[in-house]
Amino acid sequence: MAEIIQKDGTWTFDGDTVRIVPGTDKGVSLLRKTLGEVAVPLRALAGVSFEAGRRSGRLRLRLRDGADPLLRIGGGKLGDAADPFQLGVESDRAGVAEYLVDEVRNALLLDQVPTGPVERYLLPGPALPITVGAGDATVTFDGERIRLEWNWKTEESKSSGGTRTLALGEVESVEWRPSAGLENGYLRFRTVGSSPTTPPKYDPHAVELWGFRKDPLMALVGAAVVARLPHPNRAAGAGAAKTLEGAKGAGREPSPAAATGLPLAATAATAATGAEGPAGEAAEATGDDHDVLLRRLRELGDLHQAGILTAEEFATAKQAVLKRL
Repeated sequence: MAEIIQKDGTWTFDGDTVRIVPGTDKGVSLLRKTLGEVAVPLRALAGVSFEAGRRSGRLRLRLRDGADPLLRIGGGKLGDAADPFQLGVESDRAGVAEYLVDEVRNALLLDQVPTGPVERYLLPGPALPITVGAGDATVTFDGERIRLEWNWKTEESKSSGGTRTLALGEVESVEWRPSAGLENGYLRFRTVGSSPTTPPKYDPHAVELWGFRKDPLMALVGAAVVARLPHPNRAAGAGAAKTLEGAKGAGREPSPAAATGLPLAATAATAATGAEGPAGEAAEATGDDHDVLLRRLRELGDLHQAGILTAEEFATAKQAVLKRL
């Protein structure tokens, strides 16, 4: 087992799961403290890294696309301090951090965990029920209904309709944006027929945020709702299946990406390693023919040079092909 304890929090890896417990130091973000312990299964990881620095370094977990509802709703806008999958590391603990990285990477390679997108959330999201008061409303979600209660700061045209309650089935999507500069943030629940152009200040299905301390907690509410909506990658996969059927009907050979519903990089890596695809079934190998494997190596090299595969993804896929050679 690998473990590192820092002011920011504690990370423990037992071979199957990375457990992240936020620290109690006053510098730890309110979002991470409110979220609490996070258990990241190995199959949800795309990679791990440690960035060393003079005074401190940083551990980072990279999750597979679509594995976590909080990252989905955050859209890269959470910021380093609020990101639960980052850990500040003091310089004298760099060796421990590097050991944890090695342990996680070895486990990923041994289990041949694919790095591509997933079609269902592998992390459950924030615990329910959840209630957050920030901006111009207090939002409560119990797993079935979303309740928006307005406060004295709410625009009258929005608050005049009284408390708003939405059934989960009415919600098509959720958007969260933090305030930035002079632009206010918001948490918005999109429903059938709602106008995408209505400013959050006047939208009865939106909370307007002004950049105060509790504003990021609205991302937790959004993540809790998103975790219970249809997964966007599954919808994309269904669309790819229709494209595949159309290509076959027209007598065209479908592309590998269209056939799997995954981006080209994920398709190449999965084909090279024989790892599981998004539906959980092992991808069929085309055989260990020498020429086929050499061609696959060239394809991986082209994808890497084009920037579609990262260096880490290229190395993993290349190693798998070389083993079969």
